Amino acid sequence: MSKPTYQSQEIADITGLPISTLRYYERIGLLDPVERADNGHRLYSDRDILRVEFLKRVRATGMSIKEMQHYVNLYREGESTLIERKRILSAHRTTILAQMDELQDTVDFLDMKIDRYTREEHSLSEKENTLVSE
Repeated sequence: MSKPTYQSQEIADITGLPISTLRYYERIGLLDPVERADNGHRLYSDRDILRVEFLKRVRATGMSIKEMQHYVNLYREGESTLIERKRILSAHRTTILAQMDELQDTVDFLDMKIDRYTREEHSLSEKENTLVSE
């Protein structure tokens, strides 16, 4: 296990998550209980940072807290859950790819509208130039 070396504000700065979220993740079991310094301050390790980065990524891509808890609990059970964890991540990946396809469709639609407006703008500009030169 890696040695705890980061205080709450440091891990918040490193991961971009607020301290309140880190505490929440610890309270609901997404993070393992964090060691404490003699003064009671939380001390996080490099391993905690890796966990937080994983949680941030799956959360940002739509995985629910409940699904994250299930995955983390399987992880804690060890190698016997490897196939189930792989299945969960594969299914989540498929969901993300579908979302990316939908987003690309939206980008394509917006590009079409922007191009149309650009052509109309250019056409208006040409009409104005023609009127001024007459």
